[in-house]
Amino acid sequence: MKLSELSLKEASQKIQAREISSLELTREYLNNIEKVEPKVSAYLEVTSDLAIKGAKAADKKVKEGNYNSPLLGIPAALKDNMLALGTRSTAASRILQEYQSAYDSTVAAKLSSEGMVLMGKTNLDEFAMGSSTENSAFQKTKNPWNLEKVPGGSSGGSAAAVAAGECVYALGSDTGGSIRQPAAFCGVVGLKPTYGRVSRYGLIALASSLDQIGPLTKTVEDSALILNGIAGQDQNDSTTAPVPVEDYTKNLSKSIKGLRIGIPKEYFVGGINKDVEKTVRQSITQLEDLGASIKEVSLPFTDYALAVYYIILPAEASANLSRYDGVRYGYSIIKDDKKIKDLFSVYSESRAKGFGDEVKRRIMIGTYSLSSGFYDAYYRRAQKVRELVKNDFAEVFTDVDVLATPTTPTTAFGLDEMMDDPLTMYLSDIFTVSANISGIPAISVPCGFSDGLPVGLQFMAKPYAESLLLQVAHQFEQNNSWYKEKAVI
Repeated sequence: MKLSELSLKEASQKIQAREISSLELTREYLNNIEKVEPKVSAYLEVTSDLAIKGAKAADKKVKEGNYNSPLLGIPAALKDNMLALGTRSTAASRILQEYQSAYDSTVAAKLSSEGMVLMGKTNLDEFAMGSSTENSAFQKTKNPWNLEKVPGGSSGGSAAAVAAGECVYALGSDTGGSIRQPAAFCGVVGLKPTYGRVSRYGLIALASSLDQIGPLTKTVEDSALILNGIAGQDQNDSTTAPVPVEDYTKNLSKSIKGLRIGIPKEYFVGGINKDVEKTVRQSITQLEDLGASIKEVSLPFTDYALAVYYIILPAEASANLSRYDGVRYGYSIIKDDKKIKDLFSVYSESRAKGFGDEVKRRIMIGTYSLSSGFYDAYYRRAQKVRELVKNDFAEVFTDVDVLATPTTPTTAFGLDEMMDDPLTMYLSDIFTVSANISGIPAISVPCGFSDGLPVGLQFMAKPYAESLLLQVAHQFEQNNSWYKEKAVI
């Protein structure tokens, strides 16, 4: 087995036993990046010098007997909307093209303290607005399983980097499925923790009531190990919850016999690809074979979740992106046109040149829904329906322990296939947005293939039940071999 095929757990054990060094592992991944990156375009910045420096520091700790974390010396990547000292943080936007991270995000600081080897920053849809990683201002990322397909979005760079063997794991952010959808498209594991479980400090905000940071990994156990490292309350983020951090690996080996798994009927509707539905239903049968009881349930307000999401998200994005005004930081038209003296022109022209089409589209939608005369009709009403969606989940989790659904209605679609049809692309989030609207944890795991492209199975659980969620996902994963399949580039 190649070093780059090792899971995080396997690589960690070998580093601890001094069978391999972090430097060996890091150089293997840097070589992989050099080979496949021209085809995949997963990274916006490769931090080779930082990686070598981090690997040498990790090896020194191991040699001195200071092995303190399973994450020590493990090559990782961060989505380029997370600040990390020594890197640019662009959010894949021209308006932040030259922005250097002024401080570490909480997740970057925590992983650094655990001995992360930072390989670089991964591509995304601009400001995380998109489902294909084609909206980046700089490049389009390709799916390692088929270079003519998208990797999903907005964390497509992170998912593709893991699937292509360019890092052991990566962090992404999930606002409406932006970890889980690319995980499904790229055949990796993607975890969105409960809202408030992981600090958002140092994450370039899209929609503050929806965003959550989580890992993209090769296995469920790897996700549990990373969650151990990044979860917890943070004084710099008032939305993090004072809920104790568990050891999320503790219950992975427990049987799921007797657990109640709900199958929401609203997630098997017209529009879902027949092969995807067949593969997911076969997976549900496997869960039953493992001893779980399967029950059909209903989430009646699911039909409204996507509409609610595409009102709340643009509204919050409109407010969050108002800070990019061409004055304080980021791109300014003044740099290109010294004759501009009118302040309004600085604002409007800096934003016109700095933002891409999808960002402008969502800013306009959000500003409209927040405007006088429309606030009650759109934004306030969406918030009321959001509560109904949350209540649906709260009620169903009194009857079942976990929900199982498809992650996406289709497998990865073609590059440029939906760029001129944003409404159709929005529908790729139809099975994932509800978890963000309600704030619950959700995970996508590989469950098969359709025409050579990966299919994802999604599990959801009640707030802060990540331990149970990971247990069910791990038991399903270990009774299959889908996670062992590798993309050949």
